[in-house]
Amino acid sequence: MRQLRVEADRPYSVHIGSGVYGLFMDAYRPLLDAADRIVIIADERVAELHLHYLMSFLSNWEIAVFTIPSGENAKSVETFMACHSFLLTEQCSRNSILLAFGGGATGDVVGFVASTFMRGISFVQLPTTILAHDSAVGGKTAINHELGKNMIGTFYQPASVLYDSSLLVTLPLCEVRSGMAEVIKHAFISNKGWLDEILAIKDFKQLTETDLTYHLEKGIAVKAAIVEEDEFEGSVRKYLNFGHTLAHAIEGYLGYGKVTHGEAVVVGMTYALLLSNHHKLDEFIQWSIANSYPFHLLKKLPFEELLPYMKKDKKSSKGVLNFILLEQTGQPFVEEIDEKRARSAYDKLILQIGEVIS
Repeated sequence: MRQLRVEADRPYSVHIGSGVYGLFMDAYRPLLDAADRIVIIADERVAELHLHYLMSFLSNWEIAVFTIPSGENAKSVETFMACHSFLLTEQCSRNSILLAFGGGATGDVVGFVASTFMRGISFVQLPTTILAHDSAVGGKTAINHELGKNMIGTFYQPASVLYDSSLLVTLPLCEVRSGMAEVIKHAFISNKGWLDEILAIKDFKQLTETDLTYHLEKGIAVKAAIVEEDEFEGSVRKYLNFGHTLAHAIEGYLGYGKVTHGEAVVVGMTYALLLSNHHKLDEFIQWSIANSYPFHLLKKLPFEELLPYMKKDKKSSKGVLNFILLEQTGQPFVEEIDEKRARSAYDKLILQIGEVIS
């Protein structure tokens, strides 16, 4: 079992390893003992697969369980209010605690619920996907609006993150693909050697639990270091949005849940690398194609339709496009890109991808 510390405004630990929920019976027993109500809010699919496993570590306490839709469908006003209604029906108070059991979307909405229920109660992140290694750490909580992704939310740190790596073996390949997008994002903005290791992976089916734990630990360490320096996204934390300006536009235009977040991020990173003239662009395209990222979507995504979504991106101001670029691995920066250059680069990307996959 590995442990990392996040020195945020409210410091907490991230624990990674098989059987990590055993800490509820040990290090985190006082936290649960102090709560008047303990509520698990779980992704409905994750609950079907793994709730019995989690509950085996919580037999000493009375637990209430509420399930929410899987994936991005959970990040809605309706789900947010349903969670609050459940907590009120269960007579929860400011001394209650929530356990967010699921992927990144579950953690986002449960964190938002925790931050707003009676003006804030404790919650623990129990991520069950690779993708969630990014969202479970750092305290960003949110739900979506039809006009933009993650537009309604708060900064609210968890009491702890318990990441049981044994659950990752049940993930379908599409979820591994989605999660590895955020892993390689962390490598791009931090570490050339690690980036080369990931670019050498041409078949995600060959990744073992040990492999995944290694990459997740490195990714969480990158995220934690940036959060410690800039908890509320005033400066360097924006670098974690590398590839996300176009990615969020794709998700918004297609409809949340129609493409996985990680798949959209890979397309977005490819676009950002082209804008950056990064020397790894061709190699990254080859890696992405080998691992079946959906570049074919580009032909169905007119730039003019994506542009309004990009202008609503949280890094943008007054409709000006701001992108995280990366001329050198490990040295991200923010640059304003005018619409003409953005459109030209998008057209060039479609042509370049078309030549490779035709």
